[in-house]
Amino acid sequence: MKAQDYPPPVRELIARLKRMPGVGTRGAERHALWFLQHGRADARALAAALMAAADEVTPCPRCGFFASNGELCTACSDPARDNSLLCVVEQPTDVLPIERCGTFRGLYHCLGGKISALDNVLPEDLAVAQLLERVRELPGCEVILAISSDVEGEVTALYLAEQLAVLDCRVTRLAQGMPAGAGLSQADAITLTRAFEGRKGI
Repeated sequence: MKAQDYPPPVRELIARLKRMPGVGTRGAERHALWFLQHGRADARALAAALMAAADEVTPCPRCGFFASNGELCTACSDPARDNSLLCVVEQPTDVLPIERCGTFRGLYHCLGGKISALDNVLPEDLAVAQLLERVRELPGCEVILAISSDVEGEVTALYLAEQLAVLDCRVTRLAQGMPAGAGLSQADAITLTRAFEGRKGI
């Protein structure tokens, strides 16, 4: 006697949902069953939205952020943006936290990762050549390295600083230190070091 199980389409849906970050077996099963029992219209709308995103969303040809159908993203196509400021981030997903704080009005450049010997990621695997070309087209600009402060981030920032040193630009790095509301007991050595290096007068 065969044990009862979900039909093959349901098992395939659960398997696909499990591949999403943060979704385990039970969560994938709950989502799949909700679509089948209560949200068939939502399931079709979700499928249509997924297809549209997969077909239409492409990297911005200039900065690498998300754009539509190979066009420039909102920031790159905005003439009001300050093109003397170029903020370099690791991934396109790093752009929106900066945008949401509302203080930066310049342009962005997404590297597509960071240099990592362990993961076999070399400078050639990142959008470094495109960055250097953009800086050549923006003489006198400030390049802000908004790269993470882990070991790979430090290596990437140092490499970029060396490459940019021969170009007509000013290279800066985001200040790093104690987060608001945190005590000294919660800070690691790197955070404390950055806090001391970035101290300011009051």
